[in-house]
Amino acid sequence: MSAIYEGPEGSAEPVKVLITLHEGMDAMDVVGPLEVFSWARHDKKNPETKAFTVSFAAAEEHTVSAQGASFRAHMTFDEAMKRLPEVDLLVIPGGGTEKILKSKAQPLALIKKFAEVQLKDPGRERTLMSVCTGSFFLAEAGVLSGLSATTHPDFITKLEILCSNVTLRDMADRCDVVEQRYVVNNLRFDLGENEDENPYIMTRKELKEAKRRKSSLVSPPSPIEERSNGTDGARRPSGARKGSMSWKASNTRRESVLKRSNLRLGGLRVLSTSGVTSGIDGALYMVGAMVSDDAAEEVARVMCHKWIKGMVVDGTDV
Repeated sequence: MSAIYEGPEGSAEPVKVLITLHEGMDAMDVVGPLEVFSWARHDKKNPETKAFTVSFAAAEEHTVSAQGASFRAHMTFDEAMKRLPEVDLLVIPGGGTEKILKSKAQPLALIKKFAEVQLKDPGRERTLMSVCTGSFFLAEAGVLSGLSATTHPDFITKLEILCSNVTLRDMADRCDVVEQRYVVNNLRFDLGENEDENPYIMTRKELKEAKRRKSSLVSPPSPIEERSNGTDGARRPSGARKGSMSWKASNTRRESVLKRSNLRLGGLRVLSTSGVTSGIDGALYMVGAMVSDDAAEEVARVMCHKWIKGMVVDGTDV
C-alpha cells in the first residue's frame, strides 16, 4: 500500500485528506466527499491545481461496502496512525456501525489519535469530518464532548443516547445533538480581528431578520448586491479572509496558533453531516473554507448538485 499522495510536482500544496474504510460502510459516504475533493481546483481552468489529495485507510487492502462495492486502501490503519500528523482532513464514513462500536475496532483509535495530534500540535489547522452515522464513532471516541453534532435523521435519538452514555463514562461535557444538514465546530480561526464580523455565518436571529427584510423589499436585490451581501442578500460585509491563503496563514500566524491552542481539542475543526448525500454538502463546505466559495460553487455546478448549507456553532452557514 502506498503512502499519502502528494499531488503534481510544482502545484500549490494540496490539502491532504484521509478517508477511513470499514466493512459494511455506506458507499456514498465515501464516494460523495471523494467526488467533491477530486473536482476542487485552485484555478478551475488549470487541472494541475488540484486543491486536495485523497487517500484511503483500512484494516485490509480491500473493503466491501454495504452495497457490495469493493474499495482498495492506500494504507493500513497501522500505517495511517503513523502518518496522522501530516493529515489535514480525516473523513469518517458511516454505515455498519454496530460491529465497530461493539468491538471497539478501528477507526475509533485513529479518531482518538487524530484529536491527540491536534492537541499536541495546534500549529496546524486540522479537520475531523463524519458522514451520516460516522458521528457515532466520533461520539464513542469522546471527541464530541462539549460540541454540537448531527447524524442521519433516523438515528438522532440513538446518537443522543450514545452521547449521554459517553458523558457519564468520561465525566465530560455533553454533546448538543441537533438535526441539521451539517454542523461545524471551530470553523475558522483567521477570519479577521473581530469574531463578531465573520461574514460566513449569521446567528439564527440575524438570518431571520435578513429574510424578513428581503421579503419586504419592493424589488429583488441586483446580482451585484447579492454577490456583495451573500447568496440570500444577507451576508455581512467584511474584509476577513477565507480560503487557501487564509488556511496557509492560519498555520503560520502566531495569533492563529495561540487561538487554536485555547479552543477545545486544540482547535480541531469537527464537522458532522446528516444522511448519506449530506457528505457532499459537508465536503463542499470544506472546499469553501480551504480554497474559496467560488471553488465550492464550481464543484457543485460540475456535479449538478444543489449545495444545501448547514450550521456552524452558533450560527447559520451562508
